[in-house]
Amino acid sequence: QVQLVESGGGLVQAGGSLRLSCAASGRTFNWSAMGWFRQAPGKEREFVAAISWNGDSAEYADSAKGRFTISRDNAKNTVSLQMNSLNPEDTAIYYCAAARPFMTMTTTHRGYDYWGQGTQVTVSS
Repeated sequence: QVQLVESGGGLVQAGGSLRLSCAASGRTFNWSAMGWFRQAPGKEREFVAAISWNGDSAEYADSAKGRFTISRDNAKNTVSLQMNSLNPEDTAIYYCAAARPFMTMTTTHRGYDYWGQGTQVTVSS
């Protein structure tokens, strides 16, 4: 079992930056691929970024490439999402997710079994 708690959301002006963090509890974190997803009002949850269990590979949604960076610290059981050059279209609730141990990193939400409660990111124009 993995429990996830996100933090770092807030209100920022367009062009600004935010760093989201996800603290994980559970013995299997170190072997779990991790992902960030987001959901805007009236829209489906969408993939943002994912990182492999050992951090040696990552994937990004096209909307995130060049602006967002996902990273993890297995010693601290944390995964982070650095978001730069934010724009109003990035406004959403951002969710951290963990896959079951040894599962391949994936961009689909069906690949993740554990979810945080979400953190709100609002970008003003």
